[in-house]
Amino acid sequence: MWNEPYLETCCRSALNRLKAAGPIGRPPGLMDGPCLVRLERMGFCARRGDGRFEITEAGLARHRSEILKIAEPVTA
Repeated sequence: MWNEPYLETCCRSALNRLKAAGPIGRPPGLMDGPCLVRLERMGFCARRGDGRFEITEAGLARHRSEILKIAEPVTA
């Protein structure tokens, strides 16, 4: 059963750019700003004290499953 929130194509792209940015993060005010805010509400990224967005552990897991198509191991 699918129990994850749906990500629009633009938000998947923003998540991928966020992952690619690494520790530098993504600055606010870019074209993908609304998607970064949406990803932040979903817990996939967080805004740092300097205003930049960085990917969270949940965001890394979602990137692996949705962008890289790597299945997470099933735990009992």
